[in-house]
Amino acid sequence: MPLMPLMPLMPLMPLMPLMHFMPRSKFMLCMAGRAAVLLLACGTAVHAADDADPSVLFNEAVRLFFAAQPVESAKTFDLLVKAQPASEPELWQRGLSLYYANRFDDGRRQFEIHRTVNPADVENVAWHFACVARDKGADVARQAIIPVGVDGRVPMKEILDLFAGRIEPAAVLAAAEAGPENTRRNQLCYAHLYLGLHAEAIGAADKAKHHMLLAAGPFSMDHYMGKVAQVHVRLRGWAPAAKP
Repeated sequence: MPLMPLMPLMPLMPLMPLMHFMPRSKFMLCMAGRAAVLLLACGTAVHAADDADPSVLFNEAVRLFFAAQPVESAKTFDLLVKAQPASEPELWQRGLSLYYANRFDDGRRQFEIHRTVNPADVENVAWHFACVARDKGADVARQAIIPVGVDGRVPMKEILDLFAGRIEPAAVLAAAEAGPENTRRNQLCYAHLYLGLHAEAIGAADKAKHHMLLAAGPFSMDHYMGKVAQVHVRLRGWAPAAKP
């Protein structure tokens, strides 16, 4: 996905709670001037932010994702799409949350829609493949690979060839290890992230763990996709925990 810093979380307005004791530990919190409802049921929190402010919904969905709560993150992205339907094609971040929430068909659709606004992103192809493979198998996923333009980032060409079944993982690593030293760590972070994702998608759990731990550890990066590797190992119970 395009390199981008995390959008800063918008400061929340001070809460002025009015507690209402409800059955099954449900209660309502009212914000000054506008309402936000927090439902607690069976220990699961569902956050509903002000749907008039898509930026708040986006930041909350991202926060939940990096807190390793993809189900809640995906639901918050759903609220964003409902509040601002025109934003859906841009929301590749939603696709990641949908994948980790095991909503694979929704994830597939999100990445197909994202292609309409970002047609030269190999990462979009990889996540689409992963969603289809987890849902219908790797053979179907290879047949359903979405077209993509030229992505000049290293090692995206090799990552595309890997997911298409044209090369072996060693070729991805060889490409990532080439080039200037100051770019190598980032290239290896991406290489191991997508080697791990590919391995998971085809059912090679041990290889997935090996590569994801490298992406999240020795080759970790502090950008969005670098943090995705850290979330991945947390959700799979592999450790180490994500950086604070």
